[in-house]
Amino acid sequence: MSISEWPEAERPREKLLMRGAQALSDAELLAIFLRTGVRGKTAVDVARDLLAKHGGLRALLTARRESLCATPGLGDAKYALLMAALEIGRRHLGEQLTRGCALESSRDTRNYLSARLRDLDREVFCALFLDNRHRVLAFDELFTGTLNGTAVYPREVVRRALHHNAAAVIFAHNHPSGVAEPSRADEALTQRLKEALALVEIRVLDHVVVGDGEMVSFSERGLL
Repeated sequence: MSISEWPEAERPREKLLMRGAQALSDAELLAIFLRTGVRGKTAVDVARDLLAKHGGLRALLTARRESLCATPGLGDAKYALLMAALEIGRRHLGEQLTRGCALESSRDTRNYLSARLRDLDREVFCALFLDNRHRVLAFDELFTGTLNGTAVYPREVVRRALHHNAAAVIFAHNHPSGVAEPSRADEALTQRLKEALALVEIRVLDHVVVGDGEMVSFSERGLL
């Protein structure tokens, strides 16, 4: 039976319009993007197969293009739609941190940092530069490393902070291993950065380590 033959209240698109997106399962949301199924399977069936194959929605959305497009019912056009939806979600979070906006919620800040860093397969060290009212000046990905670490140069961090005329900074980096617990090297680096920036009167407000579904704040840990 095709989706068009289902009761109206059970069709993903109509269900969304009547009850809101939060009422839909992952498979139903994905089916709206797929739009059509394949021979013998509805779009919801194809969506369930994709989620089962990849182990969930997050793993599906971060899978390689070749793997996704090799699946019957999901070619380049639908892959592009999914990637566009994912980027829209990231940018929606990022609007809370656009230039000139004051940081009012640590939760919004951390959600944004998680969305930017959580699924990367290499370690990336970033900085959120702020003015003296904690308004966002810029977000820079400063250094990119390997699976196990990245080299961070305090001199370059100071240079970028002065370039943005920052009064404060929040650092963030990811742990591709998924474990957000800071290492001794992370703690030592943060202290060196704090000392280097203090020489030019720039404050370090926090350093957030992003793992798989968890984050650790140096500020909350009393490590700053």
